[in-house]
Amino acid sequence: MLNQLIHFDQEVFLAINQGLSNPFFDWLLPILRNPYTWAPLYLFLIIFFIKHYGKMGIIIVAFTLANFGISDAVSSHLIKKNVNRVRPCNDLVFKENVNIRVRCGSGMSFTSSHATNHFAMAFFWIALFRRKWKHTLWLSITWASLISISQIYVGVHYPADVLCGALLGILIGTGVGYLFKRVFPSFMATEENLTTT
Repeated sequence: MLNQLIHFDQEVFLAINQGLSNPFFDWLLPILRNPYTWAPLYLFLIIFFIKHYGKMGIIIVAFTLANFGISDAVSSHLIKKNVNRVRPCNDLVFKENVNIRVRCGSGMSFTSSHATNHFAMAFFWIALFRRKWKHTLWLSITWASLISISQIYVGVHYPADVLCGALLGILIGTGVGYLFKRVFPSFMATEENLTTT
């Protein structure tokens, strides 16, 4: 059963990594997965939260950073070091089939920290702002999904790494969002009341 799942995972990987190959994706997707690409967005959000919400904005930024720290620690240090799945681009047998479009790196593959971290941030922000800004839901999920899928396309993660990383990130982001709501119910009440007035 496990071997069948691994084989299916590899087949889906090849369908994305090889089957979707084209010059446009070769240019775009390595850029999408690069953290520096999104640095202006992160800086904008930090400034926006603080300018728009004042002291509460600083708390939102702090929770965002804590959320990221938790997701990265769980994915990179807890799960990866215990599962020890080799990246497709480092697998001595399988890498002959892989189109490697970025530096492979020496880390482990399961779970994808890119997927975990970005889905955790996306669902934390969704928990806070989806009622006030309705576009938050689809924008956040699209953003996290593009970054996650790019990990498969460039050859550094299997689909299962990304899928499980995304699910983990959703759980963490939703959990941290729930904690924020419990600690700051007055903020959430104010935000939700603004949508009905």
